[in-house]
Amino acid sequence: RPERDTPNSINKAINTQEVAVKEKHARNILFKGAHTFWAAVNRLPLSSNAVLCWKFCHVFHKLLRDGHPNVIKDSMRNKADLSDMSRMWGHLSEGYGKLCSIYLKLLITKMEFHVKNPRFPGNLQMSNRQLDEAGENDVNNFFQLTVEMFDYLECELNLFLGVFSSLDMSRSVSVTAAGQCRLAPLIQVILDSSHLYDYTVKLLFKLHSCLPADTLQGHRDRFQEQFKKLKSLFYRSSNLQYFKRLIQIPQLPENPPNFLRASALSEHISPVVVIPAESSSPETEHMVDLVTEDLVDTDIPIQPVVHLNMSHYCFLIGRRLEHAILCVKDEFCALALRGRVNELEAELAEQSHLRMQALGESEFLRAELDDLRRVKEDTEKEQRSLTEIERKAVANEQRYVKLKEKYTELVQSHADLLRKVGPSRPLMMEEPHPSDSWCRLTRTPLSQSPFAPSPLARTLKLRPRGLELQQGELGDLVEQEMAATSAAVESAAARIEDMLNKSRAVDTGVKMEVNERILASCTDLMQAIKALVLSSKDLQRDIVDSGRGAASMKEFYVKNSRWTEGLISASKAVGWGATVMVDAADLVVQGKGKYEELMVCSHEIAASTAQLVAASKVKADKDNANLGRLKLASKGVTQATARVVASTKSGKSQIEEKGLSKLCFCVCCQVSVLELETKLQKERERLGELRKKHYELAGVAEGWGEEDEGAYTMMTVIIIIIIIIIIIIRVDCLDTQLP
Repeated sequence: RPERDTPNSINKAINTQEVAVKEKHARNILFKGAHTFWAAVNRLPLSSNAVLCWKFCHVFHKLLRDGHPNVIKDSMRNKADLSDMSRMWGHLSEGYGKLCSIYLKLLITKMEFHVKNPRFPGNLQMSNRQLDEAGENDVNNFFQLTVEMFDYLECELNLFLGVFSSLDMSRSVSVTAAGQCRLAPLIQVILDSSHLYDYTVKLLFKLHSCLPADTLQGHRDRFQEQFKKLKSLFYRSSNLQYFKRLIQIPQLPENPPNFLRASALSEHISPVVVIPAESSSPETEHMVDLVTEDLVDTDIPIQPVVHLNMSHYCFLIGRRLEHAILCVKDEFCALALRGRVNELEAELAEQSHLRMQALGESEFLRAELDDLRRVKEDTEKEQRSLTEIERKAVANEQRYVKLKEKYTELVQSHADLLRKVGPSRPLMMEEPHPSDSWCRLTRTPLSQSPFAPSPLARTLKLRPRGLELQQGELGDLVEQEMAATSAAVESAAARIEDMLNKSRAVDTGVKMEVNERILASCTDLMQAIKALVLSSKDLQRDIVDSGRGAASMKEFYVKNSRWTEGLISASKAVGWGATVMVDAADLVVQGKGKYEELMVCSHEIAASTAQLVAASKVKADKDNANLGRLKLASKGVTQATARVVASTKSGKSQIEEKGLSKLCFCVCCQVSVLELETKLQKERERLGELRKKHYELAGVAEGWGEEDEGAYTMMTVIIIIIIIIIIIIRVDCLDTQLP
């Protein structure tokens, strides 16, 4: 019967009257598939009457939600017609035309969502397990599914807002036929929106457990916006008289869930929309229709009324009515209890899931707490270490200040002593002794030192402070000191070349290789220092020429006496360092010095050249070409110093390894000697055994046994002696090769 009346129900439900669609007409359409529905709808003038199109959208929405699962797939062939109709009604700015355009977009979005996500039924009712299966436990699928649900819910909210904005809420519009015609489809919207809100909350908590919070900032912002709209619309709808008798609308929480706190999921309560059974249950309405039909029992022949009195007839009718009502009540109670049981089972399953989730979160929080405790302990240890380091740094700073004060006092007392000595007596200075360590000094007259300053320098249903200088003294002193530095470097280079020739004549093997490499690196360093001194002279000449003006060069030096004294001091340091390094290299080549002394001398030369560079460029123009050459020369000195240190370390390692190899060879020789002695003893014992056998076989009287025995013994002794002599010769050869 429902299938036979489907076209008639469609015409009764979808018409031009501005009244709400009757529930029983819309429900009768559900018993038939999409083909019958679209065959009847295609004959209706939906594009010419907005009310007709609006009621079509309402019925079609209900068919998508509660109809056969194939309705959505079969209706996709009409998607293009619905899109064209939506664009056409969208040209109207008010009334049913604008609402029809919004509603048609929602229906298209709904069909696309369910076709793309076939696990979701049309009414969107799913358990938590089914929701997890829909995303296939893949975070990428959950991310995309959340975006699609946001789009889906956005269309629902747009229709909600469109209907409310088209009504005059100052009057009781929900009790008028026109108002109810517009409000009736919102029941389907409320049912969809409650599920979409619930699923987006659960999916967002799942995403926050897998992805960083910054990645989901856009999702949280969009959810906040939709939450505010849905909360306001649910509240406004629950106050309308029309909805109070048809649907119980849930209220959303005061504040949206905090997705950054995983435990907030246990505080989330899924919104449940309750529809009273008497207004929405198809089974109940169908039973009521049956009751009205069963008031006249077709199985019992109706007798004429004239044969029954009125009281008996009323009694029979009352009995049948009472029986029908009892049957309806029993059926309704059974359905209600069955629905309640299903709800309780679903709630129990959800509570079990929440309990397991809470246990997992508890374990996670416990592990996180342990991590925080460990981090706190590590932080406290680091804080204690930092405090100790700061304390030591303060102590070192205090010691440094004291040493600096002592050094200043020593420098001052030394200067006072020099002034008292005067130029009349020869000044003695301490310089490194070649045969001792770096700190051991021997007293040598300053005038005999190879880098000794000039007499003029010593004089400066030493001169006391405050005494004026002669104009020519400083200028002459600068030239003299720079010349002395160049001479010292040249002398050092010549000495290194002489040492290299001596080493080649005396040393052999690894010793000669190490000495050649060290002396070659020292020669390169001397050449780099020489280039640095020449560049410094050229730069000083440019500085004097650019700054003296009409004054002479000597007057410029006197005018800039502090700068001049810095040049003199730096030049002395370079010459002295070159001389000392050559002495250290000589001792190393002779095997009397330490490799560490040579490395220290190299570092001292690098420091002295850095002082000379700083003193030379302090008054130079930054664009001066000679300044650039001076910087390049300074880099050359640094690289040459590094090569000296590297060759010295390498040579030291080679010499040490050579000593170890010689020791190992001697040990091996001793082992060989012991093995040969053991072998000799065994051969003697074997010879004795052979003698006994010969005596037994031939007899002592024959006399030949003693001669063979003596010859065999003599041969064995001669072989052993030859082997020992060869070993001794090899050891002597090794001694001559290794120093």
